[in-house]
Amino acid sequence: MKTDADYKMKKESVNSEGPREETAWRKQQKVSKVWNQLKLDSPNYQLLSEKDLSGEADQHLHNETKSIYKTKLLKKHQHRPTGEKPYGCDQCGKRFARSGTLVKHQRIHTGEKPYVCDHCGKRFARLETLVKHQRIHTGEKPYCCDQCGKRFAQSGHLVTHQRIHTGEKPYGCDQCGKRFACSGTLVKHQRIHIGEKLYGCDQYGNRIAHPETVVKHQRIHTGEKPYGCDQCGMRFAHKETLVKHQRIHTGEKPYGCDQCGKRFTQSGTLVAHQRTHTGEKPYGCYKCGMRFAESGNLVRHQRIHTGERPYGCGQCGKRFAHSGTLVRHQRIHTGDKSYGCN
Repeated sequence: MKTDADYKMKKESVNSEGPREETAWRKQQKVSKVWNQLKLDSPNYQLLSEKDLSGEADQHLHNETKSIYKTKLLKKHQHRPTGEKPYGCDQCGKRFARSGTLVKHQRIHTGEKPYVCDHCGKRFARLETLVKHQRIHTGEKPYCCDQCGKRFAQSGHLVTHQRIHTGEKPYGCDQCGKRFACSGTLVKHQRIHIGEKLYGCDQYGNRIAHPETVVKHQRIHTGEKPYGCDQCGMRFAHKETLVKHQRIHTGEKPYGCDQCGKRFTQSGTLVAHQRTHTGEKPYGCYKCGMRFAESGNLVRHQRIHTGERPYGCGQCGKRFAHSGTLVRHQRIHTGDKSYGCN
């Protein structure tokens, strides 16, 4: 019959052989991993390397690791107010406050793209770029406009969209002073001043400033209208024209005046309307100096000076400066009397 002493002896034997051995091995592996990572940062790593990873060395390393970690956090914090940038790129010399930022930067030179999309296989140099890309596949739109409820996949797109509501145009042309809500639109606009036309039309060789304008321009020659309205079947050459058209069916008026609350289907109409409140007249006639709130009104006015009459009657050939005048004239031929005396 086994006594309490026998059970106690067996328990001590099991603890000393199995679990204790495994625990010590795992502990040694963890400590070795941390030690290998941090020993070069430690001023006493030579001393540590001469010791076995016993309990005493483990405790010494633990204290040393805590000290190094605190020192690193303090250094990171100190870089912020002082502007110190201790990490330099050996390719281009650019300097950074954080070692992690340097690692990301160096991928520009090496071409390394360690982050891969599991949907399409496309690779990226930065994790945050992969996260944004994956929203194309998932359809996730985490950023919401608090004015109209429209949602966006990227925060930058939301910021740009909100300028529709605020009217903010932070990007200004240094040539003519015209302002824009998006930096890309400013870049395109500036090509007007420098005369830069990088892209050519295959049909007539016309030079065009923007690649997307080339595609749109070529549809004049091909007659292609790839965008169709699912309500009435009407087709359009440009996607933005379809979007504007669909508001006829939906009644959507996403652009609201912050002065009187009146709403509009197009941003340009809102901008023109807001000038009724501000009295702004940005368009001036180069002949007489008369100013206008809308560019279309300026164009019509300038025909007084140029004598241009772009609208011609198909019946008698008489020409007019304004389309409305042509319509009224054509009633002479048709006999149309739309307006009667009450």
